Amino acid sequence: METSTRFLHATEMGVGAWAWGDKIIWNYGGSYSNDDVRGAFDISLEKGVRLVDTAEVYGRGRSERLIGEFLKETEVPVLLATKFMPFPWRFRKKALLRSLRRSLERLDVESVDLYQIHWPIPPISIETWMNELAIAVQEGLTRTVGVSNYDQSQMLQAYSALARHDIPLASNQLEYHLLDRRVEKNGLLARCKELDIRLIAYSPLGMGLLTGKYTVDSPPPGMRGRRFSRILPKLPPLLKLMTQIGQDHGGKSNAQIALNWLICKGTMPIPGAKNAKQAEANAGALGWQLTEDQVAALDETSEEFTKE
Repeated sequence: METSTRFLHATEMGVGAWAWGDKIIWNYGGSYSNDDVRGAFDISLEKGVRLVDTAEVYGRGRSERLIGEFLKETEVPVLLATKFMPFPWRFRKKALLRSLRRSLERLDVESVDLYQIHWPIPPISIETWMNELAIAVQEGLTRTVGVSNYDQSQMLQAYSALARHDIPLASNQLEYHLLDRRVEKNGLLARCKELDIRLIAYSPLGMGLLTGKYTVDSPPPGMRGRRFSRILPKLPPLLKLMTQIGQDHGGKSNAQIALNWLICKGTMPIPGAKNAKQAEANAGALGWQLTEDQVAALDETSEEFTKE
């Protein structure tokens, strides 16, 4: 059985729905509302960003339910991607199909376009989960299947296991941005291109650091501020270069430069958007392209941040 993965390669950018309904990390219901999220959804579609990436654990299912509500009120075709979390206590393989059906209920659809394993968590083997993903495709519950946070060895195991069912591994979703270029350095990005696996880049703006709105004197709040305390003092040269390049392209923002850089690298960024304004800003990364020299300059200036 063969499934088409072309739509993933034809999709330049998606929108990440982690913040839609998540109170613990993103303060949903506090700093932004249902109407804000609906605005982000509508503007994303209006600007041509048609892939929405969610997961069963985002807002404990609230993200999927919100998307299901939004879908009822739009006639624009939407590409849906969601994920299964293989918690250690989910030791029965049938947990995957059960969880997928629950996601479909929350989304109020008969199938999704991409179903992904969220993390490579033991004890269940990669091959076992891939066999279950194959059944999901065969039963028409998902169009394609992928993984998330898989290293190169794990990805190859998944690829081989699915190949035995004549089903391609459509994607691998990983953290990738100018401050974390491990997928380039360790060969994973190159292997994805070789095997026609779409690399979906999450946290493409470095948890907000690449927008330029945070400094040593004004760090991001909470956990992010502590996590990035060592990076913030080193950021100014990179942010200055991004601003200069943005001016060369008619006033593009640092965030738009960061997203376009990922597109130039052959990946699909999925920036989050809590409201219409953020969604519109994200869409400004489409319809133009950095020059090869600009990509090279960004590579060189961001080199010191790269983790091996």
